[in-house]
Amino acid sequence: MKALNVSLSMWSVHKYWYDGTWDTVDFLGFAAEAGASGVELLSCFWKDKERDIPRIDEALARYGLKVACFCACNNFIAADEREREAQVKEVTDAVDAAVHFGAKVVRVFSGDVHGDSISYEQGLAYVIDGLSRAAEYAERKGVVLCLENHGLFAGRSDQVNAIIEQVGSNALRSTFDTGNFLLVGQSPRDAVDELKHFAQHVHVKDFAKAEEGTRGAVIRGLTGELFLGKIAGEGEVDLAYIFSKLKEAGYGGWLSVEFEGDEEPKLGSLKALAHVEKLVAAL
Repeated sequence: MKALNVSLSMWSVHKYWYDGTWDTVDFLGFAAEAGASGVELLSCFWKDKERDIPRIDEALARYGLKVACFCACNNFIAADEREREAQVKEVTDAVDAAVHFGAKVVRVFSGDVHGDSISYEQGLAYVIDGLSRAAEYAERKGVVLCLENHGLFAGRSDQVNAIIEQVGSNALRSTFDTGNFLLVGQSPRDAVDELKHFAQHVHVKDFAKAEEGTRGAVIRGLTGELFLGKIAGEGEVDLAYIFSKLKEAGYGGWLSVEFEGDEEPKLGSLKALAHVEKLVAAL
């Protein structure tokens, strides 16, 4: 069996980027201090590519960090054909970034409906078309797109499976997000049994159900229930079970910690990384 490596997603500390405290190089320094073997970078954190990329290259080399995944931030659900073309370019640009940084995986979304102007059937057709075209490009570049279980169209494991099968490309697989299944009323344990053979990237995230009126890092799922982001191991997700099932299925990719709790982001990330490393060591 292949060893599982642990990385840290920059999304775990996104508050520092949005308030202007950190840029990507600052994040890389923290990830190295935290003991992560790799990092997950996101297209939404670009500021000035021409200026940023050389600085990121230098920091990755200095800290000895690998780029586990580069994340596109796409949404194929758009009535305007030009906007859908722009979303395909968002993914192909992310593929180019992955190639540059030596990552073999690009996280992609299906998308979500904003308003009632697009039916589920039409939206799904947009997703299939967009991912099919993007996967053709990714395959030529030697990169795999990994569809995250997220939102209305690909939130459940059966939806992710169906999209992967309909696209029918070896360059489209799954980013298995351990927490997001709770947001669509599905047990992550059931989901891993269905998706383990398609998983090629993993987001390690945890949630716990929350009462109405709870404040903080709360998300309302498609079921109407509220969930509070938690440090990995402190919520409802059975991470030990998920990791064991993935390893039994031959998974040898990265486990990218994606902290979304209320705790101070550096502290939450450190605790999550430590818990995941402990679980991996016990496999």
